[in-house]
Amino acid sequence: MPINQPVSFLDSVNLSFDRAAAAMDLPKGLARQIRTCNAICEMKFGVELRGSYEIFTGWRATHSEHVLPAKGGIRYAPFADQQEVEALAALMTYKCSIVNVPFAGSKGALCIDPKEYTLDELEHITRRFAQELDKRGLLGPGLNVPAPDMGTGQRTMSWIADEYQKLHPAEINARGCVTGKPVHFGGVEGRVEATGRGVQYGIQEFFRHPDDVAYAGLEGGLEGKSIILQGLGNVGYHAAKFLQEENGAKVIGIIERDGALFDESGISVEAAFQYKLDHGKLEGFPVGKFVPGGREALELACDILIPAALESVITGENAPRIQAKVIAEAANGPISYDADEILRKKGVFIIPDAYLNAGGVTVSYFEWLKNLSHVRFGRLDKRFAEAQNAKIIRLIESTSGKPLDKKLTDDLLQGPSEIALVRSGLEDTMRESYQEIKEMHDSIDKITDRRTAAFALAIRKIADIYDSMYL
Repeated sequence: MPINQPVSFLDSVNLSFDRAAAAMDLPKGLARQIRTCNAICEMKFGVELRGSYEIFTGWRATHSEHVLPAKGGIRYAPFADQQEVEALAALMTYKCSIVNVPFAGSKGALCIDPKEYTLDELEHITRRFAQELDKRGLLGPGLNVPAPDMGTGQRTMSWIADEYQKLHPAEINARGCVTGKPVHFGGVEGRVEATGRGVQYGIQEFFRHPDDVAYAGLEGGLEGKSIILQGLGNVGYHAAKFLQEENGAKVIGIIERDGALFDESGISVEAAFQYKLDHGKLEGFPVGKFVPGGREALELACDILIPAALESVITGENAPRIQAKVIAEAANGPISYDADEILRKKGVFIIPDAYLNAGGVTVSYFEWLKNLSHVRFGRLDKRFAEAQNAKIIRLIESTSGKPLDKKLTDDLLQGPSEIALVRSGLEDTMRESYQEIKEMHDSIDKITDRRTAAFALAIRKIADIYDSMYL
């Protein structure tokens, strides 16, 4: 593919897949089987609103069914289209395989601007969409499990789950038909922060590997490293907040729709996020310099660039000017295939989206397990763990003849809460998956970057499942 030729999001995903498959020894035709989207359904349905009927167009793609259920978010956006849905569904297949989550990939979208409708109207539209998904076999805890995405959230998922329960009153696992629900409606603690938290854990794991850090032209740990964030939404906010508050990283730039905010001494992510909530924009924030537009800020020098908004914000046109040493893809597909080629040749270390933003689907898996088991994480063992820890503390104090520090004792006496277990499971997933990707990279000479290694890892795991089917 010639450099600087525009490449679609779907083409970028497929070309990355092809590059990885070409480096592997696969049975003839298997790569095509894995890459092909199994089914995509376009739905047009009418909803009675404001005294008349309005027609909406929605999609649900099931990229793979090598395992079930298929999993993937539903986004509400005026620019949504079938090709984007298909690309996102494919990424979900690979993402789930990379992080060892037993789901196939799916994705859905509704072509709608949520800001143009009242809450009651959105509920009516969402319930109609859920009915359309259900009657086509595209909704259910054992078949296809949506989650929030751009333009949707916990309330949207509650409407879908409630509508599914009405349609299937005898289904005991009905609430498992979606994830990303409020905790009081069957959700799990830590789901809202999950994708951003996964980004934090993935970047932390990068800094645990000195050879990767050295390749990127960096040294030491996360503390003090400069970050430019593009997108102060749910994912970007949580990722940058945790990296700043828990790891000591320095956020020097935040890029939003209305422009970019800069301050070399650091910007409080929490303060900027609250200002955006209150004012709907970053312009006027009392700290740092605001530049309207701000897309050029992607090209400024920093240690880590975190694109956490839309796909294809880094293209063949602006990739030559990118100065970041590490690009951590918190969004889906923020780097086009042609841009990826340029950045790899420049030696930029890219932590790929198919791995890095998998925190959401990982915690969605935990929520789904909770819905199927009908028991809160920690309920069976929290007090038991506390009692065991109390015995250990008493033993240590009786042996030493001295009381332990009170804060340490209080910490030890805390049994595992649901959010602690969720975070523990997510961190373990992100660390283990990073190491598997690195091992794949090191084991095949034709693989020269982590994106190709991540795709190759996904292909190998899916291929093994197909092989086992035909033994």
